Amino acid sequence: MEQVRAKKFLGQHFLTDESIAERIARSLTGRTECLLEIGPGMGVLTKYLVDDTRYHFKAIELDTESVDYLHRHYPTLDVIEGDFLRLDLNGIFGSAPFSIIGNFPYNISSQILFRVFEQRNNVPEVVGMFQKEVAERVAAGPGSKTYGILSVLLSAFYDIEYLFTVHENVFNPPPKVKSAVIRLKRNEVQQLDCDEKRFVQVVKTGFNQRRKTLRNALKPLNLSLDAIPDDLLAKRAEQLTVADFELITNKLQPSVAADLQSDAN
Repeated sequence: MEQVRAKKFLGQHFLTDESIAERIARSLTGRTECLLEIGPGMGVLTKYLVDDTRYHFKAIELDTESVDYLHRHYPTLDVIEGDFLRLDLNGIFGSAPFSIIGNFPYNISSQILFRVFEQRNNVPEVVGMFQKEVAERVAAGPGSKTYGILSVLLSAFYDIEYLFTVHENVFNPPPKVKSAVIRLKRNEVQQLDCDEKRFVQVVKTGFNQRRKTLRNALKPLNLSLDAIPDDLLAKRAEQLTVADFELITNKLQPSVAADLQSDAN
């Protein structure tokens, strides 16, 4: 019971269906020689990866009891005890790119994906189980009500596939929501056709008030929208493609008010 409580506190639920675990493992396409599992817990997924000779395999786990369990049952496994969100990812496999896999803790799954976005040139592939709502949001395209910030940022650099749905009864303790497995594969885009920092700012600002048109949603940026085509400004963020957001980012200009303030200073 202590192990279950500790894991639940971290937002994790134990996957008990072996066939689901094996299916997740087999969803990897072998794009790298290095593989990192996030949150292995009691190793239900790990057992299908640890002996796979295609990979130099490591796992990172925050829960001390789970780390002890993994050391006992998988003595050859290199287990990093720590928090993935605080980990120096450049030191895990040296300079080698690595894929990521896991039954990700629900409470940090979006943060994991934001880190993947930041580390996209080091992470060619991700296979993960998420809360179904999050998986649908990540895999959604323009025009969908679930399309959001992560959808745009990740689809700029990854091809995203919704693989399959996982029901509540295959976990202990059962979560109150369904789960789903998605796969991200790095595409050929090396950099955006605009300033990336500004692009991220535009995407986040647009979706922060997603019910408003871009003309109103982007007002907090205090930048001139005059050069942006009217047909784009009349749309909501959920209707825009990555290319639309790139165009908008490039067309944004300092506002007249900002110029006057700068001159006054």
